Amino acid sequence: MAITASELETLLRDAFPQGKVTITDLAGDGNHYAAEVIDDSFRGKNRVQQQRAVYAALKGKMDGSQGELHALALTTRAPD
Repeated sequence: MAITASELETLLRDAFPQGKVTITDLAGDGNHYAAEVIDDSFRGKNRVQQQRAVYAALKGKMDGSQGELHALALTTRAPD
């Protein structure tokens, strides 16, 4: 079963409670999302480290071909 945008947002907001999280359903099919996560915890971390933190927050939802989340276009950064 595919993950919903609200479930995805909840996972990310739980992991980054002080951050700004924006979810967009790219194809309208519940399988292809874009997420922007802006959080102070990313300050001083490179892009790979930031994205690893987001993937960890997804708790395996993207793991393997049977994952609940098929595709995620991810943008991460620290606040200005």
